[in-house]
Amino acid sequence: MVLKGIPVSPGVAAGKLYCYEPFHVEAAEAFCGAGQQEAELARYQQVKEAAGAELAAVVSSIKDPEKAKIFTAHGDILNDVAINEEITEGIAVKNWTGQWAIQKIYAKFIKMIRRAPDPLIQERAADFEDVRKRLLRIWEGVKETNLSALAGPVIIAARDLLPSDTAALDRDHVLAILTEAGGGASHSAIIARSYGIPAILGIPDLMAHARQAGTAAADALTGELILDPGGALMDHYEAKRRDFIREQEETKAYLNREPLTADGVRISIGLNIGGGGEEELAGEPCTDMVGLFRTEFLYMGRDSLPSEEEQFEVYKKVLLRYGDRPVTLRTLDIGGDKTLESMQLPREDNPVLGSRALRLCFSKPDMFKTQLRAALRASAFGRLWLMLPMVGGIDDIRRAKELIAGARAELDAEGIPCGRDIKTGIMVEIPSIAMIADLAAAEADFASIGTNDLCQYLTAADRMNPAVAAYYQPYHPGMFRLIRQVVEAFDKAGKPVCVCGELGGDSLAVPALVGLGMRKLSMGLASIARIKRVLSGLTIARAEELAETAVNLPTAGDVELYLKKHLHHNESRP
Repeated sequence: MVLKGIPVSPGVAAGKLYCYEPFHVEAAEAFCGAGQQEAELARYQQVKEAAGAELAAVVSSIKDPEKAKIFTAHGDILNDVAINEEITEGIAVKNWTGQWAIQKIYAKFIKMIRRAPDPLIQERAADFEDVRKRLLRIWEGVKETNLSALAGPVIIAARDLLPSDTAALDRDHVLAILTEAGGGASHSAIIARSYGIPAILGIPDLMAHARQAGTAAADALTGELILDPGGALMDHYEAKRRDFIREQEETKAYLNREPLTADGVRISIGLNIGGGGEEELAGEPCTDMVGLFRTEFLYMGRDSLPSEEEQFEVYKKVLLRYGDRPVTLRTLDIGGDKTLESMQLPREDNPVLGSRALRLCFSKPDMFKTQLRAALRASAFGRLWLMLPMVGGIDDIRRAKELIAGARAELDAEGIPCGRDIKTGIMVEIPSIAMIADLAAAEADFASIGTNDLCQYLTAADRMNPAVAAYYQPYHPGMFRLIRQVVEAFDKAGKPVCVCGELGGDSLAVPALVGLGMRKLSMGLASIARIKRVLSGLTIARAEELAETAVNLPTAGDVELYLKKHLHHNESRP
């Protein structure tokens, strides 16, 4: 039997299948007897303290501080004032049992989070579900079970893997991870990628079929899962696994190499980062710059906006790490598919085309000024490039520059030092600004093309809506034509231009981008070695041939097939 899911961590595995079904309980509606409320409240406090102790032990056992933050956040949920007030009120006033109060109140919050428009916020429902299960398990007096002691190498199949399930994962014995739930932004995906474990998530009806199977072959390059494949197929996928590992090892050798084309042209490689954690900054030694610092991650998953001082320290850390190399800090890009728990955004019928990113910052000048002051202060410690998202026209650029100048004047008046060579640039993600790139180049110091949103707006296809996924076409010839227009305009003005969207780390698209004149690419750490390897086998003349054909083919499918054929491309798109 062949099943299909979402490949979120590349690789191939073949072997014994292990169906993981952790402790599960759904508390039924129940009420306290007369005079039992005090005892039930005391029991709830005991269970909550025991849960806190378990979480503290998990945090202390995890060496990676970034992964430990997941469970620190669970502690915050456990002690959340609103949740605890509602549970306490349910027991004391409504006479609910403690178990029913936990079940009902956590279910309420989980439902609210799952309705959020931002997939990253939706994924946080798993954290609340994890805390709920922990509390109910402890109430039942059941010891925790996890994946820390597996008998041998297995492919894990589960309905979902919560953070606590993966915290003590026996990495040496996990060949692959399969789940019914989850997507690319889930904890399971993040941990699988960080551990280098092949993973396919979102497989419909996985457990119903997996319980009837003994072995599996998981191709996390294509998203295909074969249950009980038989000897010949097992051998085929085992060979494919070895080929993939060999290919990965060969590619890793390129990580610290200079990014040169086959004919010696230097291409600048940047790193895309979110919160500036140590795991992300591991790519610093092998990159020329931070091509995209997504500052919105400093604002997410918290009840209050980050202070100027808090932002300053994070920005300063990254700038110090990169020294004389540029750090491109994108100002707050919230709205559309990204929301904040600390800010009530207006309800809009079409938020992707609404008050988001720079538009939202214009409407909240105090919040914007706080970020600008923090960034300008940090600029004294490195080379800061400020980048404005969601720029639609020249008025946006001029207005933002006035606000930046105002924030700088304040700091100067206060005697707070700022860097002297701060560049102000734009994200090219709205077709209107791409169409007047020559005019924009006269106002901005640099440009960076955000191919994800540019594709969304160009093709009029919501990239978060699976119903129109076929219309979201990053290889559309119109995309390559617009990119060419922007590159030519900024080159003519003598100003740098970069691709920092997904195409910048796409080994199929990069040769065409280079052929269009792009000499700066920025991407996630996982793509750097592969892109350097692609560049090493590419001449500029060949890249220009590929680009010229790509912009003249009629459909996105034609472009993709052409590039695959002429680049001998055998790996999945990143």
